[in-house]
Amino acid sequence: MPYIKQGRRDELNGLVEQMGTALCFDGDLNFLLFALCRRHVKPSYGNYKKFIGELNECIAEIRRRILTPYEDEKIIQNGDITRKEL
Repeated sequence: MPYIKQGRRDELNGLVEQMGTALCFDGDLNFLLFALCRRHVKPSYGNYKKFIGELNECIAEIRRRILTPYEDEKIIQNGDITRKEL
């Protein structure tokens, strides 16, 4: 993840807080990201690829830093799936 400077992070955190109280995660985020791309990404193959690349890297970061530790914790709490169960 390309970490951004603290000043920029502080600025964007206000927007994140607003979004967190305004969005439901049953399509709102999808709409928001699509609309952002449609309205603000200058049409070109390269620009669309960059936008999609940002989304893909966000997915990878969520998996790596949030989902994997969560799953590891649940394995400890509930036990791993055994070969016999598969």
